[in-house]
Amino acid sequence: MSRTDGAPIAHVDSADLMPLQAPLDNPARERPWSPLSDRAKTQYECILDDTCAVSVPKPATKDEEAALVTAFLSGLDKLFTRENNWTFLQPLLLSMEHCARCQTCAAACHIFEASGRNEIYRPTYRSDIMRRLYFKCVRRGGMLSAWRHGDIEVNWPLVARLIELAYRCNLCRRCAQTCPIGVDNGLIAHELRKVFSQEMGIAPREIHDNGSMLQLKAGSSTGMSPAVVRDNLQFIDEEISERTGITVETPWDVEGADVLLIHNAGEILAWPESVGAFSLILNAAGISWTMSSELVGYDSINYGLWYDDAQFARVALKHADAATKLRAGRIVLGECGHAHKALSVVADRILAGERNIPRESAMTLLRDIVMSGRLTLDPARNSFPVTLHDPCNMVRLMGIVEPQREIVRALCPQFREMTPHGVDNYCCGGGSGFAIMSGHNFADWRFQVAGRKKLDQVLGAFADCLDPSTPKYLCAPCSNCKGQFRDMLAYYGLWEQNRILYGGLAELIVNAMTDVRPGYIEWEWH
Repeated sequence: MSRTDGAPIAHVDSADLMPLQAPLDNPARERPWSPLSDRAKTQYECILDDTCAVSVPKPATKDEEAALVTAFLSGLDKLFTRENNWTFLQPLLLSMEHCARCQTCAAACHIFEASGRNEIYRPTYRSDIMRRLYFKCVRRGGMLSAWRHGDIEVNWPLVARLIELAYRCNLCRRCAQTCPIGVDNGLIAHELRKVFSQEMGIAPREIHDNGSMLQLKAGSSTGMSPAVVRDNLQFIDEEISERTGITVETPWDVEGADVLLIHNAGEILAWPESVGAFSLILNAAGISWTMSSELVGYDSINYGLWYDDAQFARVALKHADAATKLRAGRIVLGECGHAHKALSVVADRILAGERNIPRESAMTLLRDIVMSGRLTLDPARNSFPVTLHDPCNMVRLMGIVEPQREIVRALCPQFREMTPHGVDNYCCGGGSGFAIMSGHNFADWRFQVAGRKKLDQVLGAFADCLDPSTPKYLCAPCSNCKGQFRDMLAYYGLWEQNRILYGGLAELIVNAMTDVRPGYIEWEWH
């Protein structure tokens, strides 16, 4: 990692990757890996694995390199002080001080397996580098410590490679779940990202400049102003009303409503049928609900969750303030996994007093509506093969396993589970920001490595009906996951050649409603 020759320390090639099952066991269906351009190699630090995700500019001078290393070491020190990192210090320390090196985490890691067991993607590879830095630079260990824990040369090539390596992890925390002593390698990757962002100002453009900064400035991670969002929702209402034969209206800024519904704003642009389905279901069920036109009050995204605690807190406080202003009974989070983690779990560390408003998943609300009999539903309308993806932050982190399954079992006669599923699921490969990161040749890495294990699961679930004469539905109740599936299914041609469609949970419910015109789910590419 500290090599100074400027060459990558690893190479990823399609031929080295975990084999896929039919129909992608055919070499003709495997996509070629795009090489990095000469411009990228000249302009950015591309010295990890012939892939570039973060676009770290090359320092112009040795003094600039030294300044960046100094900033990194300063941030590393702060990471292990209570006043600077009280939110995650205890689990981080436990993960630094204890590791049995049993490699149980490696056996659980989809990226390590999919890469053909490339050593740099082993979860303990990154963590051991961090551990050596901790004992040498934070604990100030001497020669005995170096002998015990391993020495490391701290220079700019090491830091530059570590920046990229922190973004070769989906933060799915499957490794943490399986570790016999509770070491959290995903947390270690996350904490490294914090140092790079908060101390060095280095983060992927997609999740910082075009993500959290855009959300805080413009009101949405999509750049849509509240006025534009309301115009779009009005158009969606009209479109859904025409399609379904039922008048749909989105209630805005209703004070005292029981439910403040917050969508991932990407749904409004990319998957309006999901947004419309929620409006139709809540109205038909007689739920007292509203959406907020406050800044970020309609956009549940919180990209800070993935890389920067300060950015995370700024967004989470705005979400809570929007709900408080409307005196909402509870916040219900739409189909967005990382929004669930951000506002339902991590935000508990900063929300107090009147801001500590109840927060609930749409999965439980939709389950209660479906099982209550408030909607008239005909499962025969969903008589096509359906499988269910488990978003990591909803399922593994929060334990929301059964509500969505109860719905799918009740409404989808041809439902089949992936193997494994529930809390043992594999990440879609788009977690921790990857679903919106496609600079340089990172898309090849995202689909061929990060998403490979999930893709194999999907193919396994539909193994008995891969013929294009049978349309199939991959239910992914998470916007981030849907973005990954949209791009990955297109990358491998799985809609055109095998008719695998993706979509959310709310659409399956509306498709089964007998009061709605048949065919809410349109069998065409999104």
